[in-house]
Amino acid sequence: MRILVVEDEPKMASLLKRGLEREGYAVDIARDGAEALWAADEYSYDSIILDAMIPPPDGFEVCHRLREKGQWAPVIMLTARDAVDDRVAGLDAGADDYLVKPFVFSELLARVRSVIRRGPVERPTVLEVDGLTLDPATRQVQRNGETIELSAKEFSLLEYFMRHPDEVLTRTQILEHVWDFAYDGTSNVVDVYVRYLRGKIDRPFRLDTIETVRGAGYRLHKAAGGG
Repeated sequence: MRILVVEDEPKMASLLKRGLEREGYAVDIARDGAEALWAADEYSYDSIILDAMIPPPDGFEVCHRLREKGQWAPVIMLTARDAVDDRVAGLDAGADDYLVKPFVFSELLARVRSVIRRGPVERPTVLEVDGLTLDPATRQVQRNGETIELSAKEFSLLEYFMRHPDEVLTRTQILEHVWDFAYDGTSNVVDVYVRYLRGKIDRPFRLDTIETVRGAGYRLHKAAGGG
């Protein structure tokens, strides 16, 4: 099993390398973001241990770029900062796990074993369906490069559709995932918000992405037809 350790502090990098090699792993070291991206392009890794605060691009950006390029080696992010925002940023960038410095080496090993067992699983950071893109981290939606402004609920509804392209989603399913089980508002709220969404992602572009499936619910087409 081959692991890439991305760490700019020489002492920490050396400790991680020696410890992992004692456990039988082959280990490469990258000292900054540019070197990490180069190594990930050149070699196939079973896991990447990625420090967040490395010379630019930082660990968050490195992880984001790897995922954008379709590189899905499991990533464990390390940081000296215990801020919730940092953990969220790391996970939104596509990291699989997160460990705050200082940490116990045995815990890092356990996390490495865990992510390697799961293996590389494609988790696109940006959802895309026929020119329509949605970035859950930045909350940005675009169609053919044009930014679309959505309310929080419209965004959640579109995200749910885009995570289930070509699936017929019932109104009950949509209510449970986009609103919640206890929702007690108007019974036609799903229809109302689908209409809002169509008015923003379809009508201005002369497309018909969201289809009404009579007696069943709604479906987001992977291949949209012009109108």
